[in-house]
Amino acid sequence: MIHVATCNIHKGFSQFNRNLGIHDLREQLRELGPDIVFLQEVQGMNLLHSKRHENLPEQPQHEFIAADIWGDTAYGRNVVRDHRHHGNAILSRFPIADSHNQDVTHLRFERRGLLHSRIDVPGLAQEIHCVCVHLSLLERSRRIQLDALASRIEEMAPPGSPLIIAGDFNDWRNQAHDELADRLGMTEVFNGHKRRPPRSFPAFLPVFTLDRIYVRGFHVQQAEVLCGRAWSRITDHAALSAKLIPL
Repeated sequence: MIHVATCNIHKGFSQFNRNLGIHDLREQLRELGPDIVFLQEVQGMNLLHSKRHENLPEQPQHEFIAADIWGDTAYGRNVVRDHRHHGNAILSRFPIADSHNQDVTHLRFERRGLLHSRIDVPGLAQEIHCVCVHLSLLERSRRIQLDALASRIEEMAPPGSPLIIAGDFNDWRNQAHDELADRLGMTEVFNGHKRRPPRSFPAFLPVFTLDRIYVRGFHVQQAEVLCGRAWSRITDHAALSAKLIPL
């Protein structure tokens, strides 16, 4: 069995930046215990935050979270400024063979990327292709990014190979289904081939269906939305968790 989780960590702060949540987030993820973690809005560097918050970790957030638990990490910068950068990250208990961050920016004011890692899992004949995504707020841009995602998988992953795509899709109208389910043969872990993904935003009482885990080559044993007061003090999105059995 392989346990995966995804969460938009809001650069380590709770909703409206009320609380620094990165320390509690690390503990919550460690208690959850996934094998592979997909993270969005991960702060790789922010010199201004470092001056304002004394207990802010010195290392990049994905390294701070992963330390001593997830031996391999991958990080893709999407938004880069003079004093800061943030993007997507994948943490893995298994070896990451390689990673590539594909720029899928459609509008200059909204930088986006697809972080694609190949992960070697002991006992599996094929590598697992894992893609961490954070798509546009605008539907037209999301469509372009989903097409780019599907095209990359069709080019880089053998047909039928194990595949996990997870992250913040910003897809409240469920447009991702056509590209991922119909084009790539994937299922959404909560509802299979149906078009009703879980509600995941805001974290305290989720209303909108923004976050997803799609899989190919796995049986879904269990899927869970992690939300409520404990998570809303950490970030603005609920975390999603799924336990998968390779086919």
